[in-house]
Amino acid sequence: MVGTELLSIKEFAEYTGVKQHILRHYDDIGVFSPVERGANGYRYYSPQQITALNMVNVYLGVKAMHREIGEFNQNRSPQSTLDFLRQQGRKIDAELSRLHDAYAILHLYESLISEGLTADEDQLLLRECPELPLFLGPVNQFATDGQFYSDFIDFCRTARSGGINLSYPIGGLYQDIDSFTAAPDQPTRFFSTSPHGSQTKPAGRYLVGYARGYYGALQGLPQRLSQYAAEQGLRLDGPVYVLYVLDEVSVADPNQFLAQASVRVQKLPKTAGTDGRGSR
Repeated sequence: MVGTELLSIKEFAEYTGVKQHILRHYDDIGVFSPVERGANGYRYYSPQQITALNMVNVYLGVKAMHREIGEFNQNRSPQSTLDFLRQQGRKIDAELSRLHDAYAILHLYESLISEGLTADEDQLLLRECPELPLFLGPVNQFATDGQFYSDFIDFCRTARSGGINLSYPIGGLYQDIDSFTAAPDQPTRFFSTSPHGSQTKPAGRYLVGYARGYYGALQGLPQRLSQYAAEQGLRLDGPVYVLYVLDEVSVADPNQFLAQASVRVQKLPKTAGTDGRGSR
C-alpha cells in the first residue's frame, strides 16, 4: 500500500517545477524513477527525491548523457558520486574555457570593427598601446612558386598543435620597417592575438596607419610611415605589426578590407646644431 508520506506525480511536479510528462519520460528512459508504483500503476515519489531530482537537472544542465545519469543513479555510492561530480566538473571547466574564449573573440572583433568604421585612412597617428599577448608562428619561407598560403597553412598547423584557438584575429609581423617596405605582402611571421600565446607585442608608443585593399595591398603605407617618422624626428623601433580591422568576418568585398599597421617609435635625441626640426 502506498504510504501517506509519498507524493503523487502531480504533487511532485508542482513541488519540483518539472512537468509531469517529463517525469514520465525520465522514468521510461531510466534517468529518474518514482520510489513506488501503486496497484493502479500510478507513480509515487518521496519528498527526499526532490533533492535527487534537482541534482539530475544539474547534470542535464551540463549536458551529461541520459544513459550515464541513469547508470550512475542505479548504482550510486559516496565514492561513485564523488567520481561522477568530478567528471562533470571537468566538463564544466572545459565549457567555461570555451565560453571565455568565445566572449573574448566576440569583443575583440567588436573593437576592431568599431576602429575600422571610425579610422581616418589618410592620417597617421601616435598611440600609446598596452602589451598584447601573441602566438608567433614559424619564420615564413615564401617559396618562389608564389604559394603564399602554404606558409599560412603551416602557421595554422603549428598553432593548432600548440592548442591555440585560431578564431582569434590573425595578423602579420614584419621584422622591421625595411622588410615591410620591401615586401608588404610577405610578413616575416604570422601571429595570432590569442591571449594564450607565450609572446607579446610590447607596450609602448606606436605609429599607426591604415590602408584599404586585399591582403598585402597596402597602398604605399610603409613609405608613409617612414616619411612621417623622418619628418617628426622619430626612430621606427622594431617589428611592424599588421592586423586587419576589417576583413572577411565583416566585409564581403575583399578590396574593402582595412589593414592597421603599427610600429613602435622612439624620439631621436637632439644633436648639437639642431633646432628640433633637423640638421642645419
